[in-house]
Amino acid sequence: MTDKTSPGKVDMDKMVSLCKRRGYIFQSSEIYGGLGSCWDYGPLGVELKRNIKDAWWKTNVQEREDMVGLDSAIIMHPQIWVASGHVEGFSDPLVECKNCHLRWRTDAITEGKCSSCGGELTEPRMFNLMFRTFMGPVEEQASTVYMRPETAQGIFVNFSNVLTTSRKKLPFGIAQIGKAFRNEITPGNFIFRSREFEQMEIEYFVKPGNDEKWFNFWLEERLNWYIKLGIDKDHLKLRHHGEDELAHYARDCYDIEYLFPMGWAELEGIANRGEFDLQRHSLSSGRALNYFDEETGQNITPFVIEPSAGVDRSTLAFLLDAYEEEQDKEGIRVILHLHPSLAPVKVAVLPLSRNEKLVPLSREIWSRLRSSWMTQYDDAQSIGRRYRRQDEIGTPFCVTIDFQSLEDNAVTVRERDSMQQIRVPIDNLKAVIAAKLAGEAFEEANPGGS
Repeated sequence: MTDKTSPGKVDMDKMVSLCKRRGYIFQSSEIYGGLGSCWDYGPLGVELKRNIKDAWWKTNVQEREDMVGLDSAIIMHPQIWVASGHVEGFSDPLVECKNCHLRWRTDAITEGKCSSCGGELTEPRMFNLMFRTFMGPVEEQASTVYMRPETAQGIFVNFSNVLTTSRKKLPFGIAQIGKAFRNEITPGNFIFRSREFEQMEIEYFVKPGNDEKWFNFWLEERLNWYIKLGIDKDHLKLRHHGEDELAHYARDCYDIEYLFPMGWAELEGIANRGEFDLQRHSLSSGRALNYFDEETGQNITPFVIEPSAGVDRSTLAFLLDAYEEEQDKEGIRVILHLHPSLAPVKVAVLPLSRNEKLVPLSREIWSRLRSSWMTQYDDAQSIGRRYRRQDEIGTPFCVTIDFQSLEDNAVTVRERDSMQQIRVPIDNLKAVIAAKLAGEAFEEANPGGS
């Protein structure tokens, strides 16, 4: 087997084509010409995305005693965004082409000319990235609300509610997965930068003075999460933010960067937000967002460590890192080496043919398996072509039912990465697949019976 293709060398157009062809990701509103930088997740894409979120939630909430979850509203009181600094400061410098009137972020301009037509540009103007809309029947300034540009503020304004109901002690965290919206000026690179996206965020509250320790803890914890789920560690790195690029709320910040086809770019940010957010909302709302420290007998404002990851960027990184092209006697074999816990389809059921004796047994086996995992049933074309289809979408295991199955009550299980095959009794099939999905070596196994 060849080495996996470096994601820095994977052509993004090739990934876009695979995602469209196999039902991972489609251009939104495609039949109307599409809507810029908005994407729809197809039958396989929605499963991959859900599996990524489930893996994140399992690691950070289910398996931790110091973490609870939250799902806050997308539209919140507009004063929240004033207090957080977004209304005043959440903006990018923007230039406009005098010829074609396209607008660009200044950091996207390389030669001082329009990137589309080469025309002359205006002087930069600040442009707020938040989407505005109106709540109620009248479109007026008093009814202006915003589509949230991040999920974090919903956590901060619920700090007291969560603290009271969960009875957690410092340090503890609140985790949230949800949609966010940014009116990006120059989105692009497929799902890397879009106007509607999903975030996986943690706000981890600690005592002042312990923030540096927990900041370093979460740096390592979050980096290792990607590696454990199959991303090559050589395709990841930490980049420290300089003083001149820190966000207005941040005391310190690192990005976990990934080697995308367009180069190293942010996959996740880990920031020390200090007490900024809780203090600002306390002052703005008149409600104290603090914590009673039983050791000192004083109310304190916790510091916050924030790991913030993009679901869509994570999806893209996992796809790119899993992609491999392998030359074989039939041409190019494309494989997605997705971690089994992330793969959209865990098992494909493949009858050797549509023979009237094989189909009932095959469908019975399919019925048994799909109660436990996402599966596919495929009986179209040759068995070799069906294997290649499953390899291309990342399915870890294929179960083939042949004429011998009618005699020995066993099936052949094929593993995606090695293409090895083992014979397994039908009665033991679920147990064997469960063990293999959990990481057991792919070799002849016979759990649960003879």
